[in-house]
Amino acid sequence: MRKYVVIYRSVLMENLQYTANIAMGFISYFIIIFVFINLWEYMYAAPGDLIAGYTKEQMIWYVMITEMIWFGARSSTIRQQVSADIRGGNIAYLVNKPYRYPLYILAKFTGEWNIQLPMYAVLTAVIGVMMVGVIPNFHPVTILAVVPCIILGVTIHAVFKICISMLSFWIEDSNPFQWLYDKLILVVGTIFPVEIFPTALQPVLKLTPIYTVCYGPAKLIVDFSVEKYVEILLAQALYLAVGCGIMFWIYERGGRKLYVNGG
Repeated sequence: MRKYVVIYRSVLMENLQYTANIAMGFISYFIIIFVFINLWEYMYAAPGDLIAGYTKEQMIWYVMITEMIWFGARSSTIRQQVSADIRGGNIAYLVNKPYRYPLYILAKFTGEWNIQLPMYAVLTAVIGVMMVGVIPNFHPVTILAVVPCIILGVTIHAVFKICISMLSFWIEDSNPFQWLYDKLILVVGTIFPVEIFPTALQPVLKLTPIYTVCYGPAKLIVDFSVEKYVEILLAQALYLAVGCGIMFWIYERGGRKLYVNGG
C-alpha cells in the first residue's frame, strides 16, 4: 500500500504546480453551466413548477454538480496513458514493476482529481449561489455525508474507464468504446436526472454505472434522504466490487497474452 501512496503523493505535488492549467477549464465549464441555467429558466414557466419532481433550483443545481464531477474527474491517465502503454509496448516493462498496473493508474488518477475536483467544487458553489441561490431545504452537513459517495462514484468511473482502455490488449483502438461510455454517462446521468426518463426505463438505468457515478451524489445533495443514501452507497459498493473484479480479470488475461506472445 505504501508504494501506491508514494505514487499518489508524487502526482499530487506535480499537479499542484499546474493549477493555472486546471483553471483554464473553468471557461468551458462556465459556458456550459450558463447555457443550462438559461435553458432550465426557460423550461420552468413558473417558480413553483416541478419537472420530474425537481424544482427549478434543484434541477439547475443537479446539472451543476454532475458537471462539476464530470470536469473534476477528467483525466488522460485513465484513457490515453493505458491505451498508449499497451499499444506502444511499454506495458511489458510496467507489468514487472513491484506494483499492480491497474492500481498504479488508479493512484495516479486519484492524485489528479484530488486537485481538480475541489477547485471545480468551489467554482460551482460560487456560481450556484450567485446565479441560482441556495438549494431549497439544504443543510451543510449533507456535504459531509455525500463526500464518500462522490469519492466512490469517481473511483467507479475510473475503474470502468480503465477496463475499456485495457481492451487495447486485443483491439487496436479502444477510443470508440470510450466515446460511447462517455456519451452515455454525459447524456443520461449528467445532463438529465434519471427521473426525467420514461418510467419503464428508469429501473434499467439504475442497474448501470450511471446511477452510481454522477446521478447518485448529485441527487443526494439536492434532495437528501437516508433511504436514498443507503441505497446509493450499497449500489456503489456493489459496482466497485464488480468493476474491480472485471478490471483485474482483464489485466490478468492481457498479461498472459503478453507472455504468450513474448512480450
